[in-house]
Amino acid sequence: MRLRGFTLIELVVTVAIVAILAGGILPVAKMVAQREKEKELRASLRNMRGAIDAYKKASDEQKIRKRPGQSGYPPSLAALVEGVADESDPQKNKLRFLRRIPADPMSADPDVPAEQTWGLRSYASGPDDPQPGVDVYDVYSLSAGAGLNGRPYSAW
Repeated sequence: MRLRGFTLIELVVTVAIVAILAGGILPVAKMVAQREKEKELRASLRNMRGAIDAYKKASDEQKIRKRPGQSGYPPSLAALVEGVADESDPQKNKLRFLRRIPADPMSADPDVPAEQTWGLRSYASGPDDPQPGVDVYDVYSLSAGAGLNGRPYSAW
């Protein structure tokens, strides 16, 4: 009578091989997750910057009332969602530029409102030291982290 089954050594070797494979997959999974967040960050920045540019274009085309001395850029990110009256429309329907303000995917606190997860740069602010002001010329991530390419998220 011969007993069939696995020896203890065979089981230990099998578990060790599975552990090594799982250990190799974990860093790859983390990198894939970070890459997805970076992809979402790029898309959010592209959409918001496009909306800011569309607002400025509408201002330049005199569809939006602009007081003397104003840059023509939106006063806040909320103005892109809330909309402004179209001066070229007899019914003064609102021009809206965004459906919603996306949250910064790199933001550490999910309870912070989406508008507060972004850094704002006004038109009067210099490119090397972005500061908020009376308008929104550009947006950037407030995250202190850096991307897979080595550039800080705030410089994207």
